[in-house]
Order: sequence, then C-alpha cells, then structure tokens
Amino acid sequence: MTAIRLLLVDDDPLVRAGLSLMMGGAQDIEIVGEAADGGEVEALVDRTSPDVVLMDIRMPSVDGLTATRRLRAREDAPQVVVLTTFHADEQVLRALRAGAAGFVLKDTPPAQIVDAVRRVAAGDPVLSPTVTRQLMTHAAGTAADDRRARARARIAVLGEREREVTLAVGRGLSNAEIAAALFMSVATVKTHVSRVLAKLDLNNRVQIALLAYDAGLLDDDRPGRDD
Repeated sequence: MTAIRLLLVDDDPLVRAGLSLMMGGAQDIEIVGEAADGGEVEALVDRTSPDVVLMDIRMPSVDGLTATRRLRAREDAPQVVVLTTFHADEQVLRALRAGAAGFVLKDTPPAQIVDAVRRVAAGDPVLSPTVTRQLMTHAAGTAADDRRARARARIAVLGEREREVTLAVGRGLSNAEIAAALFMSVATVKTHVSRVLAKLDLNNRVQIALLAYDAGLLDDDRPGRDD
C-alpha cells in the first residue's frame, strides 16, 4: 500500500509535535514535511509532493486561508484539511470556499484526525451532515443578497439531474445515499458530481454544498423551519 504523504502546517511547535507523534503511529501515513507559517507551504509542496496538507488557520505571517487559496489554485494541488478551534468560525467558511476539503477541531480525538487524513486522501470531504448544517446555516445567515443572486445564476447552468445531485450533496448525503434516493447507480452519481464540479468551476463537494446553500436550495432544511 502506498503511504499517504502528509504535510503539517502550524505555527505552534507543540501542536506540530503532537500531530507528528499522532500520525507516526499510522503505517499508511508518511509525514513528508512541517511548516510553521503559510508562507512556507508552496515551496514545501514543491519539494515534498504531499497528498494532504493539515493546515492551521491562524498563523502570524501568512494565514491558512491565504495558503489554502494559493495551493488550490495550482494544478495537481494537494487536498487541504484546516485545523481550527471553533467549528463555525467565519475563517473556516472562508477556507472551505477557498477549496479546503474539510476541517478538524484541534481537540478532536487522535484516531478521528488520522481518519480525517485518510478520508480526504480518498476524496471524501471531512464534514459530517450535522456539522455541515451548522456551517451552512451560519453561512446563509451571513450571506448578502447579491451572493444569493450570483449563486442562483451559477446553478442555472445545471441540468435537472445535476441540480438534484447538487441538492443531495448539500444535504450531506454520500454517493451511495444519493444513488438510492435518486434511483441511479453510484457510478452515475459520481459522473454527475464530476460534471457539476466542472460546470461550476469548483474544487470539491464541500464547495458544491456551500453554493447550494448560498443559492437558497436548502432553505427548507434549516433548523426552525416547520413548513
């Protein structure tokens, strides 16, 4: 089995040491480098070719948001998982919009952080449906009207089936769950997801979900709605 190549980025040496110790126990994960600031990330990525970058958001010089945006703009960019203290922080939302595949809290149990790295390396976003709803509700509450208009204009290019898949992704459903709900094969779901990503110029499923919320497709799913 080829090991997952992991780059650690955090300005706190104790956090990096803890993450290194944690990941060192996983035989399928290889730590290929460490950085103390977002400004070091691109050069390290060039040298080490990681599959996944575990990225702190708050750093003194170049923060994780800027580093994530720069990385995800590159061809063959590694996946990024952001490290944070607060699950509904505005910075987390901005990092997800910049292309991060998800996030983990710094006080997450070690086994779950290791699992998050594995999942992202396999192409799965690290956001549970519950956390997704919390984030999206926060995003919808702070979104301006012009953001909704722009999101709806982008969604309008999708076909009917693509729109249905977009709605299901926004609800946090897996490919298998979408396939069962929409009476199609998992392979067909994957094809639709790929087409949605290409048509909307998005990086991953998390960004599909954010756009679905911005467009108001999931208004009926918000907590407190009883209609």
